[in-house]
Amino acid sequence: MSRKAVEMWVGVFVLAGLLALAMLAFKVGNLGSSNAGETYRVIARFDNIGGLNVKAPVTMAGVRVGRVARISVDREQYNAVVEIDIESRYDNLPIDTSASILTAGLLGSQYIGLEAGGEETFLEDGDRITLTQSAVVLEQLIGQLLFNKASGDSQ
Repeated sequence: MSRKAVEMWVGVFVLAGLLALAMLAFKVGNLGSSNAGETYRVIARFDNIGGLNVKAPVTMAGVRVGRVARISVDREQYNAVVEIDIESRYDNLPIDTSASILTAGLLGSQYIGLEAGGEETFLEDGDRITLTQSAVVLEQLIGQLLFNKASGDSQ
């Protein structure tokens, strides 16, 4: 094989490696195919969202049904307002669906988990999820444990 052919093949493999790295970066950063189809937006309020980020997955029964679209703070009630884009094919979520902020693994990224309620009316664009559970903050749990140990409570 000539030197020119070897250099060409090395270039092809380097290019393929760079493309693979770029695809991996998009996958890890939740940037690939953010919303493949139509969505509708619902709003949920939480006292504490922990490390929840925009574009974090929204799942139901382990299946991704949407993504976090926007996070802001209500300047009157001082809680987090999370806007969620849910794929239109999941347009049959009951109005009493609950939302919890969960963690993937022990120290993994946070996401929103939905649990369907039993109502016969469904969430629509602009509706609000009223049943929410805030993130469990590991630092607060450790602080409470240390405080209880220091005050002598062994229970």
